[in-house]
Amino acid sequence: MNVVKELMKSIRQFKGVSILSPVFVTLEVALECVIPLYMIEMLEKIQSDTSITNILLYGGILLALAGVSLVFGVLAGRFAATASTGFAKNLRQDMYYRIQGFSFSNIDKFSAPSLVTRMTTDVSNVQLAYMMIVRVAVRSPIMLVFSLVMAFVINYKVALIFLAVIPVLGIGLFVMFRLVDPIFTRVFKKYDAMNESIQENIKGIRVVKSYVRDEYEEQKFKMTSDDVRNDFLKGEKIIALANPLMQFCVWFSILMICFLVPMIGVGTDGGKFAGMSPERLNEASAKISAEMSSLIVYATQILSSLMMLSMVMIMISMANTSSKRIVEVLSEESDLHSPENAVFDVKNGDVRFEDVDFKYDVKADRRALKGVNLDVKSGETVGIIGGTGSSKTSLVNLIPRLYDATSGHVYVGGINVKDYDLETLRNQVAVVLQKNVLFSGTIKENLRWGNSDASDEELERVCKLAQAHDFIMGFPDKYDTYIEQGGTNVSGGQKQRLCIARALLKKPKILILDDSTSAVDTKTDALIRKAFAEEIPNTTKFIIAQRVASVQDADKIIIMEGGSVADIGTHDELLARNAIYQEVYYSQNKTNNDEEVKINGSKN
Repeated sequence: MNVVKELMKSIRQFKGVSILSPVFVTLEVALECVIPLYMIEMLEKIQSDTSITNILLYGGILLALAGVSLVFGVLAGRFAATASTGFAKNLRQDMYYRIQGFSFSNIDKFSAPSLVTRMTTDVSNVQLAYMMIVRVAVRSPIMLVFSLVMAFVINYKVALIFLAVIPVLGIGLFVMFRLVDPIFTRVFKKYDAMNESIQENIKGIRVVKSYVRDEYEEQKFKMTSDDVRNDFLKGEKIIALANPLMQFCVWFSILMICFLVPMIGVGTDGGKFAGMSPERLNEASAKISAEMSSLIVYATQILSSLMMLSMVMIMISMANTSSKRIVEVLSEESDLHSPENAVFDVKNGDVRFEDVDFKYDVKADRRALKGVNLDVKSGETVGIIGGTGSSKTSLVNLIPRLYDATSGHVYVGGINVKDYDLETLRNQVAVVLQKNVLFSGTIKENLRWGNSDASDEELERVCKLAQAHDFIMGFPDKYDTYIEQGGTNVSGGQKQRLCIARALLKKPKILILDDSTSAVDTKTDALIRKAFAEEIPNTTKFIIAQRVASVQDADKIIIMEGGSVADIGTHDELLARNAIYQEVYYSQNKTNNDEEVKINGSKN
């Protein structure tokens, strides 16, 4: 019930058409049920008076009733389509906005492929189910009740056939519903696996091509798609049994009607025709014929309405799983919030860590960061180096509150990061992540992500700081050059420099470069660092790098090892005492065998 309640919040402006559709469906069904009853009277009148005027009169009334019913049906379909597509639009919008507010840990919980499936396939299933609910789910029970009542009005003895056939069809459809429900519940998890396989292949297409792993990836995708196909096939085979079951019930009902109506008769003294006058016999025959026609129509309507209702139930079963997956996203609360009395001013770029521990999952045994203590003054340049998996990125992610520390405290400007308004804090902490992302649009549009109001002069200034201005001016359209999605039409080094320029446009008090100069040459790297020292001396700079040359001029260098701070010092201090730093430095600056000796004989 909570799932339905949560989903209904997304109907909003489409409540009106959602109500109008059932109203017109009811009117349509009422007319469809009246028409067979009218046919009895029409056939009797035409039987007694076969003049063309009489035929045209009653035929015209019948056409008018059918025409009005058609109009009601068209309007009901139109309103249902408007309501369902609008509902789906609102659902996707609500999910998208909710996802935008997620923290990194929330995204990690769902995974990107699963979120894509939920916003596409799951929403489509709910949309189709909603359209069937406001139209077919209303139409079927009303048609069933109206037709059954009309059948009893015409001939209650023959109508008892329906009371015998309906349970048979109902039980059969219920069994099918129970069988397919777990199948469709399982299949959506396999959808996520299939989407994950596609996303992984597309993101790593260069690696796949380089290692000639096309056939392996094709086989892997075939396995996941076959899993989805097999489950759907199994479910569809069960659903396919519904049609022959309904056909059996319909034809059995028609056969019994044709057998019983002449036997029971209508006003024929128990079905005995002997001794009747020709006129009376002709009248009884016409009555029986009209009655049979109407009852056959009602039989079809009753059983087809049951069939439609079963299809609605199956669709709702599929949509039920999708609904739960959608509501999981809509009800997920970001684990990062701005406090009620939030601080809206970051005084300076001071950064302090006090006994900080961090785990990506609260239930995990392993800590990504352990007992980190760190004190950085505003304007300092801090280099961070360490082996792969030493939690360098995890450390800096805590500064702009992309994640929260599991225990301990992180301070920026002397205030706990949890006390800041999130937007305020992140506006003052610019991060250039390891994975540089450019969006489709011009260079100007990409740069203005850092500051939407930046002038052309400001754009040029930050691009010169990031050593990007020269190569931009080499493009025919210069700053109006169009960047393809993902920045595929610029090199890795150019992409990195554009991302650095974009971060500088924020005029942050803290700048974090997470291995963001790895694709540029050492000369350009040195020019970027020089520009930072000269142009933004009051900005605190954290530089994560693999190259010692990128951090050796820093005010302090942090050595990370196994999630802990192994050592802190200047280049000279670390080179004199720290074995890890010595090994990295000499491996990158090795010139002769004497330096090998220094590595092996260094102090611990």
